[in-house]
Amino acid sequence: MIRVLLADDQTLVRASFAMLVDSASDMEVVGQAGTGREAVELARSARADLVVMDVRMPDLDGIEATRLIAADDDLAGVKVLVLTTYDTDEHVVEALRAGASGFVVKDIRPAELLDAIRTVAAGESLLSPGPTARLISRVLAVPDGPPRTGGPEHLSERERQVLGLVARGLNNTEIAEALGLSPLTAKTHVSRIMGKVGARDRAQLVVLAYESGLVAPGISSA
Repeated sequence: MIRVLLADDQTLVRASFAMLVDSASDMEVVGQAGTGREAVELARSARADLVVMDVRMPDLDGIEATRLIAADDDLAGVKVLVLTTYDTDEHVVEALRAGASGFVVKDIRPAELLDAIRTVAAGESLLSPGPTARLISRVLAVPDGPPRTGGPEHLSERERQVLGLVARGLNNTEIAEALGLSPLTAKTHVSRIMGKVGARDRAQLVVLAYESGLVAPGISSA
């Protein structure tokens, strides 16, 4: 079972998402938070696997709450899926820098939200191509202080190629097809890259690729 914590300052939104999540046979709601600070506290006490986090909340916003969760060693296994109203919201990029594994817009279809939760809970990032990728590339191309992970200078040429494709939104199967590899080999490369640069998940690899200049702004898989 995927243990889900819902963090949103709107009671009706939380209630609707709770009904949806609880309707799935492979997940359950273990807590609801109306502020970012409550989300951080409940992530620990409720032993959540994943937090569905609204960006804009009182007391402590979703970005700072995500940063606190990502920085807490006791919450190392907790994933954050950010909720936003628009996919052009630059707060999304701040959330990725803070440690979120991906984001969805609030008008997402019910089945898509459940799939997004499963994807992020499984350790994958949720970064779609198109306008979203262009937003990420434009903002992340301007570094916001030093990268939070190690740099790509010690990666092999093949690993740099794989990292570039991850940053453009390709999954392991698509990376394998692009480079003439097996999906298992592509997955192994991604895991090794994460270990070498100290990345928490694929979303942080995207941050690293753009902040280091490995991927140029405006280039996407769309």
